[in-house]
Amino acid sequence: MFESRPFVTVVLAISLDGKIADRHHSPARFGSAADKHHLETQIAQMDAVLFGAGTLRAYGTTLRISNPELLQQRQAQNKPPQPVHIVCSASGNLDPQLAFFRQPIPRWLLTTEIGVQQWADQDRFERIIVAEQSGSIDWKTAFQTLATLGCDRIAALGGGELIAGLLAAECVDEFRITVCPIILGGRTAPTLVEGAGFLEAIAPRLELISAQTINQEVFLHYRAKRKIGNRQ
Repeated sequence: MFESRPFVTVVLAISLDGKIADRHHSPARFGSAADKHHLETQIAQMDAVLFGAGTLRAYGTTLRISNPELLQQRQAQNKPPQPVHIVCSASGNLDPQLAFFRQPIPRWLLTTEIGVQQWADQDRFERIIVAEQSGSIDWKTAFQTLATLGCDRIAALGGGELIAGLLAAECVDEFRITVCPIILGGRTAPTLVEGAGFLEAIAPRLELISAQTINQEVFLHYRAKRKIGNRQ
C-alpha cells in the first residue's frame, strides 16, 4: 500500500460462475435494468472511471450518466456532469474510429512510453498519463498522478486483467459486484480477475458489507480486508 492514492471501487456484473463475458468476449449485456441503474449510480459518485483497452474494444463506448437525478446530484456537489473516463492501454493500440471518441465525455489515456507514441500527433484524449514499469503500467505512479489531478474516487470497470493488476498492486479498496442468474462457462471466457492468480495463502481477503437481492440478481458490497502478502 502507498499513500496519496485515490479510493478505488471495482464495479462489475458477473455470471453465477464468475464470468464477465462469454467465450467470444462479447459485450456483457446479461445484467438487468436494475444492474445498469446500480452501475450508473456508482459512476455518478466517482471523479473518474477506469477500464482496460479490451473492455473498450468489446463495447466501443463507455457508460455516460444519463439519469437526471444523478446529474442533478453531481451538479449540487459542484462536479462536472460526467467523470473522467480513463482508458488503460500499455500499447496504446486503440481504434480512433470507435464511437467512444465521439461521446461527450472527458477522455484520458493511461499508457506507457510506447503507447503514447500512438497518440502523439492526435487530440483524441484531453490528457495522456505515462506511468511505466518494465513495459507495463506502473500503478503506484499512475494513482499518485491521478490523485494530484483531483481523482479522489475511481471506479474500475474491468476487464479481468486490469482488476488483477490493481489487486497485485494493492490498489483496490472495495468491490461492488452484481451476481446475475446465468452460467456462461468456457475455458476462454474472461473472469472477474485474470492474470497469474494468487496463491491461497496470500490471496486478497474481503469483508462482506452488504448483500441485497433485487428480482433475480444479488448485489454484493465487499471491502478489502487486508493487504496482499500479510498472513493471518
